[in-house]
Amino acid sequence: MGVSTGIVVAGKVVVEGLDLIEGSTVTIVTSDPEGEVYLSSEQEEALLESMAEADLGETISAEELFTRLDRI
Repeated sequence: MGVSTGIVVAGKVVVEGLDLIEGSTVTIVTSDPEGEVYLSSEQEEALLESMAEADLGETISAEELFTRLDRI
């Protein structure tokens, strides 16, 4: 699993230098369809770690998430 950045061209996501097998499943994450998201290397690492945890089922409930967000 990795994180790559691409752009939308004619309604399709184009990622330079990334070769994927035809039919590969990809996940697109965007917080603002009008803007771009840039992650620092630390943020990218945290995202990858969180995705790996989720793949292993290491998650928290929505209630716990909102409780933690209320503390911030």
